[in-house]
Amino acid sequence: MKPVLGCIADDITGATDLALMLGRNGMPVMQFIGCPAADTPWPEEAAAVVVALKSRTAPVAEAIADSLAACRWLQACGVRQFFFKYCSTFDSTTEGNIGPVAAALREATGGGSTIFCPAFPVNQRTVYQGHLFVGDRLLSASSMRDHPLTPMKDADLVRFLGHQLPGESQVGLVGYEIVRQGAAQIRAELARLDGEGIHYVVVDALDDRHLARIAQACDGLRLLTGGSALALGLPANYRAAGWLPETTGLVEIGSQPGPAAVLSGSCSVATREQVATMAAVFPALRVDPLRLADGRQQPAELVAWATEKMQQGPVLVYASASPEAVAEAQTRLGSARAGDLVEAALAAVAAGLYREGLKQLIVAGGETSGAVLKALAIQSLRIGPEIEPGVPWTVSAVPAGLVLALKSGNFGRPDFFLRAMEMLQ
Repeated sequence: MKPVLGCIADDITGATDLALMLGRNGMPVMQFIGCPAADTPWPEEAAAVVVALKSRTAPVAEAIADSLAACRWLQACGVRQFFFKYCSTFDSTTEGNIGPVAAALREATGGGSTIFCPAFPVNQRTVYQGHLFVGDRLLSASSMRDHPLTPMKDADLVRFLGHQLPGESQVGLVGYEIVRQGAAQIRAELARLDGEGIHYVVVDALDDRHLARIAQACDGLRLLTGGSALALGLPANYRAAGWLPETTGLVEIGSQPGPAAVLSGSCSVATREQVATMAAVFPALRVDPLRLADGRQQPAELVAWATEKMQQGPVLVYASASPEAVAEAQTRLGSARAGDLVEAALAAVAAGLYREGLKQLIVAGGETSGAVLKALAIQSLRIGPEIEPGVPWTVSAVPAGLVLALKSGNFGRPDFFLRAMEMLQ
């Protein structure tokens, strides 16, 4: 299949979320973990590729370099349009990385206008008058305000991007009153702003109809940026242009008997509820960074415990904790060391269980997912059925055979882990 869409995502779970959105809408897609080597061929079964980076919280210069490397590979493959994917809660800081990476990709892909639209209405992320909402609250009044790595204290995306973008860059807005009129009006407003030298534009969206119109209006842009939901209208553009045949985008995953585990590093409210729900039913063990640091808890002990319990049914190994516990660990150990200890421990558990015949694995948290996939040497994924909006089951392509679900910390209902496993019974 010919290359059509090349995507660059700033974390693992976000990449899977985007791949699911494309697959659900009939676009065959493959997800790569990290930037493919320069001589890696385009996968013949895919019309879209999502390159999953670990750049969301990397130093700005590193995030730009990694994103440009992925862009160069996609350009060499001959893709027709580029998509930079970030979280629907716009996880970033005043310095970056969303704005600087978008600016670098815009220049690398030929300039012109690009848009910013993180809206994901089904998960209650909407943009109105340039402000990002979570449910009925501004992002800055949500739990994201106190995120340990990317605290979002300003919901005004136009203003926020103004601090991030280089030089004298101006940020425009295509507001709700224009978006609700349709794709032609959105396209005209983007052209007007571009004519005034405003090449970075935030676009409002309150529901999926708005996102479909925005995607249609952006059929001529070289680069799009946004949350995964923005991609729901892109396959229709490509079919209309004759670039994409009518086809099925997701692979089938049947019954998957065998050992199963959940590894959770996320400390979001949603994931903590999911951990509590599963721990009430199946064996569960908490990973404590303070105990890891002083040697009272060893990764080998975690692996041994989980290996034994896994023979009787699903197991849960988690580092998810309250904000107070996270703050204490970060104060005593430093944020970086606390996170590194947890990631290394959960990655060791994943590798140990895989050696013992693990067949199904759910991982909660973008950073944790990256560490686990690295430990398992997984290079690419095929996208399977949706568990909940934004989270599919996947199958590892290289190496082949492990069934995984990689969940963003903020996604999913309290019984997510249990229902995900029921799907494969």
